[in-house]
Amino acid sequence: MRTVLMRGLVLTTACSAVLATGLAVTATGATAAPVRAAVTVQALPSYETWLADVEAVTDEASAYLDERLPDGDVKAAIVLDIDNTALQSHYKPYDATPGVLALAEQARKAGASIFFVTARPEIIELGTAVNLKIVGYTWTDLYTRDTFDFSDNQTMKTNARIDIESRGYTIVANVGNSASDLGGGHAERTFKLPDYDGQLD
Repeated sequence: MRTVLMRGLVLTTACSAVLATGLAVTATGATAAPVRAAVTVQALPSYETWLADVEAVTDEASAYLDERLPDGDVKAAIVLDIDNTALQSHYKPYDATPGVLALAEQARKAGASIFFVTARPEIIELGTAVNLKIVGYTWTDLYTRDTFDFSDNQTMKTNARIDIESRGYTIVANVGNSASDLGGGHAERTFKLPDYDGQLD
């Protein structure tokens, strides 16, 4: 029994020595494993800050439309994204975004047609249209994603703008909050609302 206890003490002492050595080596950095940086996700700004950031962009777009419209030489149109653009999908779901609604009304009164282009699936197109109407939008057409359209968002939205142009329209402004809303051309000017590094899709 005494022998067993002595062996246990020796083993414990040996383990402590190894542990101490390991800690010392780690402290010197000789064999320390790389420390992974903590991933921090920046919190979205307050509702009031988002509205102010949106207004800065829609004010710029409004000034542009004041100069660009009306234009009797073209059949003018503006294109609007829906989620976190025409509607406040993150902050106040189903409510209109005030600056975008005002911009749409300004364009409509100046003779431009309003088109919505969204990656929302066509299965919820009717509900989307009802929502847009209730909050005050008037528009010419609403493009949603066809059931069997598996293209990426930018391709789908570019194709929609190409179709609008094929109907004889000149898209004078395209407004959205993500790169996929605005990439691909087929608009005279683009106006990007805040997405805070992709946190608002």
